[in-house]
Amino acid sequence: MRYIDDDLKNKTILITGGAGFIGSNLAFYFQHNHPQAKVVVLDTFRSGETLSNGNLKSFGHFKNLIGFNGEVISGDINDPSLLARLERDYKFDYIFHEAAISDTTAQEQDLMIKTNVNAFKDLLDLALKHNANMIYASSAATYGSSDIFKVGYEQPNNVYGFSKVMMDNIANEYMLKSDISIVGLRYFNVYGPREYFKNTTASMVLQFGHQILAGKNPRLFEGSDKIKRDFIYIEDVIQANIKAMHPRKSAVVNVGTAKARSFQDIVDILCDELDMHPKYEYIPNPYIGSYQFFTQADIEDTKEVLGYEPRYEMEEGIHDYLPEIVRIYETEVKK
Repeated sequence: MRYIDDDLKNKTILITGGAGFIGSNLAFYFQHNHPQAKVVVLDTFRSGETLSNGNLKSFGHFKNLIGFNGEVISGDINDPSLLARLERDYKFDYIFHEAAISDTTAQEQDLMIKTNVNAFKDLLDLALKHNANMIYASSAATYGSSDIFKVGYEQPNNVYGFSKVMMDNIANEYMLKSDISIVGLRYFNVYGPREYFKNTTASMVLQFGHQILAGKNPRLFEGSDKIKRDFIYIEDVIQANIKAMHPRKSAVVNVGTAKARSFQDIVDILCDELDMHPKYEYIPNPYIGSYQFFTQADIEDTKEVLGYEPRYEMEEGIHDYLPEIVRIYETEVKK
């Protein structure tokens, strides 16, 4: 679905983290709906380098971009020479900043702040020099242990959430002194195609789907019927990003459905869709103390600023996603 009317002819769009989950979906949105735009994807791509928790440092994967016709740059947003090249060799009209250390269990505070906060400021400076509107990824992790999911009620309980609060603070400063529009999007629990290469940090929709397809009993944390999150399908995240190109004003807003659903709901819907009904296994939750047991986005500001309305209930999102869950299982998991 196309979310804006202009054809973006002669416009140049930069997508950082463009080989990742949300970034690659944005790249293909523009390719399919605005083929006259020039799209430049920037990503570090994966190298096998891991964080101290054993997870990959970068989730960018070339397979997320198979079929993409735009320009691809491999580079690190922490590299001053890369930023100088972007400033010198291009003239961007829009910057979608999705690149980040996005692993909420990462312990490397120095790398997290350097990558998520310091490099973001450098990219805002680039946006100002190019007079480019900035749309960037914030996160519901900013709310942490808060029970109010509205901007102004941040209580991050890990360094990732803290880094996103710091990004939003910088963005708010730039909003006051610049003429470009700046929109921060606090994503809640996103699921959908092209997330597989996030490995263990991919959504539980995908992970449960593959457990069931493998003939395994889905493993849920104890009390999963009471653990509820705001799960949002990737198509609604793309909608919010595209509408943020021309917001009514600069702002930081939530991107969710405003409906909390349980992990139990996910498994129930998947089992019904697949017509497979294995026995559920319940295991202790090892993340108590650093785990959000409930999230539900307040999206009233999002509606006002972006004209955004979520289109996908969880049942509809999982139904739409299911063929890709099966395809990935057959081509990547089983091989």
